[in-house]
Amino acid sequence: MSGRDAAALLPSALRERLEYARFDGPDGEIPVMVAHPEPNWQRTGVTPAPICLWLHGRTANKELDPGRYLRWVRGGIGVCAIDLPGHGERLDETRQGPEATMGVVKQMVEEVDHVVRAIADRFSQAFDLSRMAIGGMSAGGMATLRRLCDPHGFQCAAVEATTGRFEGMKGRTFYREELVGEVEPERFIDRWPVAVPMLVLHSEKDEWINVNEQRGFVEKLRARYQRMGADPASIVMKTWPETGAPYEHVGFGKMSNEAKNLQTEFLQQWLSVSSRPA
Repeated sequence: MSGRDAAALLPSALRERLEYARFDGPDGEIPVMVAHPEPNWQRTGVTPAPICLWLHGRTANKELDPGRYLRWVRGGIGVCAIDLPGHGERLDETRQGPEATMGVVKQMVEEVDHVVRAIADRFSQAFDLSRMAIGGMSAGGMATLRRLCDPHGFQCAAVEATTGRFEGMKGRTFYREELVGEVEPERFIDRWPVAVPMLVLHSEKDEWINVNEQRGFVEKLRARYQRMGADPASIVMKTWPETGAPYEHVGFGKMSNEAKNLQTEFLQQWLSVSSRPA
């Protein structure tokens, strides 16, 4: 499905704030969906808004979960939702399976800076890149955590149903020995450059990514923050005993509203959004 076909299924309150774009990347074009808190922002002078780059999970696309994006724009936060390699507008069925995940994560990590530069080049009047966040779900969360291991300009991060530790996945189709040394965030934790505030959401019964893998990573990252002289409590991990979501992994089921509100409030806090747009 093309981006514009998918957009037709989105709520009108989100569509009037959207622009589709394709940014140049190291391996071809990167399809993105950009939204601003103010309707019709492309044609009018607007106040630069903070922005969050969002990376979806495997087999999904950037249009997934419009409720998330609506909360953000209504809360004063811009969106740049990105199709992962092999997904959405650049669909490639061979990159949809779990065995392709690490390769997808590796490419997405390499593409993040291209997206940031393109936003600065094309939308600098609309977005304040000194107030920029990054986040992602599942595979997108893995790419987020790996990107944060190297120097960057993000002010905060939010991840869900993901992990920075891959040890517990050995023996599964996901695990690629030849790539794990490049993409597993925990292997790079000692060079984590900036103690960015982070929100980590997870279900205790997640069947695809064991919560204890992520919990172990979070504890190591908190220790890294403490060594850096930063507050370990700026990493907030919130879990639910059970959500009712498929595999306890795909969204947060009956806890979805709470999860989205927590995430929006977290981004507003750390991106210095003091009030909602009129």
